[in-house]
Amino acid sequence: MSPSGEAPEKAGYDAAAAQVKWQAFWERDRTFEARNDSPKPHRYVLDMFPYPSGDLHMGHAEAYAMGDVPARLWRMQGYEVMHPIGWDSFGLPAENAAIRNNTHPAEWTYANIETQKTSFKRYGLSLDWTRELHTSDPEYYRWTQWLFLRFFERGLAYRKDGFVNWCPEDQTVLANEQVVNGECERCHTAVTKRELNQWYFRITDYAQQLLDDMDQLEEGWPSRVLAMQRNWIGRSEGAHVDFVVDGRDEPITVFTTRPDTLYGATFMVVAPDAPLADELVSDEQRPAFEAYLEAVKKTTEIERQSTTHDKTGVFLGAYATNPVNGEKIPLLAADYVLSDYGTGAIMAVPAHDQRDLDFARAHDLPVRVVIETGEADPTESGVATAGDGVYVNSGPLDGLDDKKSGIARVLEVLAERGTGRATITYRLRDWLLSRQRFWGCPIPIIHCSSCGEVPVPDDQLPVELPDLRGADLAPKGTSPLAGEAAAGWREVACPRCGADAERDTDTMDTFVDSSWYFYRYCSPGLVMAPFDGADLAAWMPVAQYVGGVEHAILHLLYLRFVAKVLRDMGMIDFDEPMKRLLNQGQVINQGKAMSKSLGNGVDLGKQIDEFGVDAVRLTVVFAGPPEDDIDWADVSPGSSLKFLQRAHRLATDVTSPKDVDPGTGDQALRRVTHRTISDITELIGLGRFNVAVARVMELVNATRKAIDTGCGPSDPAVREAVRFTAQALSLVAPYVAEEMWEVLGEEPSVANSTWPVPDPQLLVTESVTMVVQVQGKVRAKIEIAPGITEQEATAVALADPNVQRSLAGREVAKVICRLPRMVSLVPAN
Repeated sequence: MSPSGEAPEKAGYDAAAAQVKWQAFWERDRTFEARNDSPKPHRYVLDMFPYPSGDLHMGHAEAYAMGDVPARLWRMQGYEVMHPIGWDSFGLPAENAAIRNNTHPAEWTYANIETQKTSFKRYGLSLDWTRELHTSDPEYYRWTQWLFLRFFERGLAYRKDGFVNWCPEDQTVLANEQVVNGECERCHTAVTKRELNQWYFRITDYAQQLLDDMDQLEEGWPSRVLAMQRNWIGRSEGAHVDFVVDGRDEPITVFTTRPDTLYGATFMVVAPDAPLADELVSDEQRPAFEAYLEAVKKTTEIERQSTTHDKTGVFLGAYATNPVNGEKIPLLAADYVLSDYGTGAIMAVPAHDQRDLDFARAHDLPVRVVIETGEADPTESGVATAGDGVYVNSGPLDGLDDKKSGIARVLEVLAERGTGRATITYRLRDWLLSRQRFWGCPIPIIHCSSCGEVPVPDDQLPVELPDLRGADLAPKGTSPLAGEAAAGWREVACPRCGADAERDTDTMDTFVDSSWYFYRYCSPGLVMAPFDGADLAAWMPVAQYVGGVEHAILHLLYLRFVAKVLRDMGMIDFDEPMKRLLNQGQVINQGKAMSKSLGNGVDLGKQIDEFGVDAVRLTVVFAGPPEDDIDWADVSPGSSLKFLQRAHRLATDVTSPKDVDPGTGDQALRRVTHRTISDITELIGLGRFNVAVARVMELVNATRKAIDTGCGPSDPAVREAVRFTAQALSLVAPYVAEEMWEVLGEEPSVANSTWPVPDPQLLVTESVTMVVQVQGKVRAKIEIAPGITEQEATAVALADPNVQRSLAGREVAKVICRLPRMVSLVPAN
């Protein structure tokens, strides 16, 4: 039974038999293989490739059905379409699962891939299997390592010491983008800080380009994804201000967006886990500072940033000089400042920043108002005043009354004294890519005590993972590659001097693998390079990319960064690799995300067994706009199957010959068919797949009516309507579409057919239905000419008997016309 309690109808279309039959045909016919050298115009449709964590689930069912719609349409429209498939097969989930099941990650991963591959083929997707790739294959990660080395040569890959995000559960570092609300984005464990030496990609060098090039994506990407990336990059205009510290040669430089409030800076705050704090603390204050630092390490970033978190801190025993008024102000360490914000230090203006004010009140520090906003004095109210007003207690700024003038004037003061300058900063931090785990791409660097960091020569790539079969791969804070079991792999001669050296034992973040995989699809199996420029010229940029919005910051930001580096290396000739992006929603059940603990999971395989692939695919596409969530409790695959059986029966009813001229058929049905062709073509281009399915359903109903009560099954217009129904259904229900196509006597496959172009003469509407409302309620529906005037439409509406009864003799005070679809009458009181 279905979740709705409906039993599927068994007559007519045999879903299971059709699936077996057409899978074999597509594979034998090589229907969906794309040719790089095809003379047709090329289109590239790409799905975010799956992680092989098990069999396909309901989320896969939606995402991959959505990607198949434009791929199949464009094929029939005459494009050479590449729709490839592969697996993001390195990563923590496979490694963790392998450890739990006492097996090797490779065995676990490739067994899951075979399971998923079988399910993908069953699901009837128009995939080109000749381009299949796995990121854990040495022939793939050879080129991931090669690209890493090119970044290293350009100074874009580097190592540094610092406090990093640490997941205690997975025992590995995380990039800032992988920390969500203070938790690991994979396992939801609270993230802590740990000091390590790690590898980074210098994505910050491209911060402004990443922002600027979003202009190229405005028409093709969801606005919320672009907004999320803009916010994450976080461009801020302000000033760098130098504070001289007693006893220190170099000043501390802080960034502020409000240099105009400098006269109100009464103390400075340093992140306790920033190297600067350790450098500044006096010998006398060190014991208190180190005790405080240990306490801070036990808190998460989300706790530190919480507005309700106690404003704790400790005096560092040091003072700085305010550069605009010469005042000595104390330096304190406090956990509400994070170490990765600039130098890890801020100037505190407590009168006009709430966190600074809370800290000042907790530690009895001075508060000085420098902008009079008309609000209560912060020293008395405890509420910082963040608005604009008149500058006071600000020397040369006093009396000014707008922020722009205040900032300009203080920048002049700073420039005159050589203590500050206008600048732009970004929230974005460099991409931390080291991982202390086994199942990932080895970093191709050798560490030599004499030569330092030495790249592995290109002709020695790939640096393959050692087998380590039978070794303990459980995470222990360092990579298993650093353990005794990997000593034979790790210990090597330095490529430069020949001395004893060691391989780097971290592996790369799997987002490195997925930042370039779509280029490799263009040149599958290429031996001499990661991809060929001529192949990329044929296919790239990607015409349609499909995947979840959860990757807006991680994957989608990283792939854009890598594209810009490849462009600067001369390897590609475009700025953005994805023209259009479609974010599908989630499939939920009973109002909640599917979960074993909630007992609301829906098994995709069982749904397919019961209703067939076509019914499941039709259901997920028809349920709503692609970006909306689908609640499986609210849909009915049983109803979808019944509809498909009705559509299939249309094909069996057609009796007109294959080569009949449809122009001699019933013109009313032909107008419906050609309007449907036009609408569906437009709707799919707009991403409104669910509405396109609704149009197919309307055409099926109109055709059934024509067969049963109108022109009959022998009319050429019926064959034309059913023929297009099969083509339209092939976008979402490919098996029944192939069956219908075959019944109609057409040459297989429907996927190879030509999408029809609507006849413009049949799109001319002879009449439209005008709705007449009285006081907002529908009182009549009248057939009118589409070119009717407002005066004519009003007269027709007032003449209708139902409208007259509703008005009951009252005069009409107002007429609202939305021609040709509606006339609304508002009677006088």
